[in-house]
Parts: sequence; structure tokens; C-alpha cells
Amino acid sequence: MNKYKGTYLENLRCKVEHIESGSIINTDAPKDNHGKGEMFSPTDLLAAALGSCMVTIIAIRANTKKINLGAVDFEIEKVMQSSPRKVGELKLTIKMNKTLSLKDREYLEKEGLNCPVALSLHPELKQQVSFEYI
Repeated sequence: MNKYKGTYLENLRCKVEHIESGSIINTDAPKDNHGKGEMFSPTDLLAAALGSCMVTIIAIRANTKKINLGAVDFEIEKVMQSSPRKVGELKLTIKMNKTLSLKDREYLEKEGLNCPVALSLHPELKQQVSFEYI
């Protein structure tokens, strides 16, 4: 079980500590919601969690199957909706090595799409995921 400790700092900012490691993340309200947008917002962390979770699962599965994964990059666009204010869509592009075989691509894509974060998000939150091989 992981535990975290959070503190409201001021000016719409929070500090969250990962108890086990002592790692700290500071958040800021986004510019379109009364903040300065100088750090990740809580909804930015949600988007980042999806991308990093998928890539982490892909890397774990590649290691397990001894697939030479190489460099993997990802980009995420978060689309907010206004009423009620919430994340409406996450557009994620994962870029992987074009030398991966078709069989490995299909396996890794399937595994990535079933990462714990993707499976934990509300079904109304549209997850648009694409894979590019460069």
C-alpha cells in the first residue's frame, strides 16, 4: 500500500509527498482556473499518469519477453470540458522504435492499453491512444 501526504501551501498550490521515498510533487491551479499554471495541475498529473503508466507497462512486458524496446517517447493532450469542469479527453501518442516486429508491436500495444491507470479511469473519459513507429 502506498501512502502520500499533502499540504495546501497557498495561492492555489499544494505539495504532495510520497512517504516511502520522500519524493515531492508541487501542483498549481491552471491558468484557466484561477492559477498561475507554473507547475503541473492535478488534472495534468492525471494525464501524465496515463502516459507514464502505459509506457511503464510496455517496458515491463518488453523486459519480460526480452524485446529490445529502445527509446520510447510519449505526448499527451488533455482536453477539459466545462460543465461540469472535468477532463473530457486524453489524446496520447506513444512513439516507439520502427524496428519492432509486427508481433511485438501488437503485443506491446495491447499490454499498454490495459495499464492500471487506463483501467481505473471513468469510462466517460475518452482515451484516444495512438502508436507511432519512428
